[in-house]
Amino acid sequence: MNNKEIIAEGQEYVMNTYGRLPIALVEGKGSYVWDADGKRYLDFVAGIAVNALGHCHPAVVEAISEQAHKLIHCSNLYWIEPQVKLAKMLVEHSCFDKAFFCNSGAEANEAAFKLARKYAKAQGYTNRYEVISTANSFHGRTLATLNATGQEKVHHNFEPLLDGFKSVPYNDLAAIEDAISDKTCAIIVEPIQGEGGVIVAHAGYLAGLRHLCDEHDLLLIFDEVQVGCGRTGKLFAYQNSGVKPDVMTLAKALAGGVAIGAMLVNQRADVFVPGEHASTFGGNPLATAAAVAAINQMLVEDIPEGVTLKSEYFICKLQQLVDKYDSLLSVRGQGLLLGLVANKPAGAVVEACQGKGLLINCTAGSVLRFVPPLTVSNDEIDEAVAILDQALQECGF
Repeated sequence: MNNKEIIAEGQEYVMNTYGRLPIALVEGKGSYVWDADGKRYLDFVAGIAVNALGHCHPAVVEAISEQAHKLIHCSNLYWIEPQVKLAKMLVEHSCFDKAFFCNSGAEANEAAFKLARKYAKAQGYTNRYEVISTANSFHGRTLATLNATGQEKVHHNFEPLLDGFKSVPYNDLAAIEDAISDKTCAIIVEPIQGEGGVIVAHAGYLAGLRHLCDEHDLLLIFDEVQVGCGRTGKLFAYQNSGVKPDVMTLAKALAGGVAIGAMLVNQRADVFVPGEHASTFGGNPLATAAAVAAINQMLVEDIPEGVTLKSEYFICKLQQLVDKYDSLLSVRGQGLLLGLVANKPAGAVVEACQGKGLLINCTAGSVLRFVPPLTVSNDEIDEAVAILDQALQECGF
């Protein structure tokens, strides 16, 4: 089937929940993907920060193939060897003590919300159930996680909002402190807001949240679904700040492209007992085997360290565009989660880039977001910036 045929059948049979570009991707290798008509694209969306090792990394492909020939799924009523290996790997390279596995970032955040309520009960607080989040955050689209998400467009048509969530401005410690009440059980925050427009936490903000949580006996939850697994130049984003949360949620890049989610907890937050939370497919042999291979590859090749060097190079190139175009305001972000901030809507630039063989996306209406594979080369960055330059000029920036 070609692009036109796939799109026509998709419009007939697939629910209309995405504003899709008019291409159907059928193959990928490294930093490139090909559509059904054979056109090649340089992929700086990478499945929205999922394909951190590039498309179809040999180590991940081999792990999936090998595991698929042995055991694809079994219930969590039994111990699962690759799940245990992955949990050990994540714990030994972080500040956490235990791991729970599910299938997505939204599921991981759902688990964290339940855990926060259970923690409060375990500490003897009978009326603590509220979670404080931040404006412009994104924590998922399930009924609970959309309530934690600080974006009205995500809430629209799904009101009334659930009780138990409160949103305050990001990077505002005073607002968080004012929001804490005798009902609060946790604070959830992204070290960098990806969907919110690539907004980085100010110096001292995360440390301030840690202090407030310690002072009020609350759990501090870091949502690292988009920023974890090497994207910021450390294996986990919290390591850039030195602030240790009680709970961290992961997904996206964890298994090199296979669906997975994880919640990591320290000893303080390890309060679930059998029967209180579960996931049928969570941590299944196939997904965790892929994740073991993906994380091992990051550690063996020290990919996070390379991210820092590539980030500096990429930021320099993007800054040159800011200096060139009046409609561009700044470059922001960290590692290989970068945003090019415009003073007007930038969706047309995404479409222009796609036509020229570069895939990017736009968030918060006017921020062009770049989340390429962490294995991207400087030559590929140059290629992307050259196409972006042409698109900006074509779109009148």
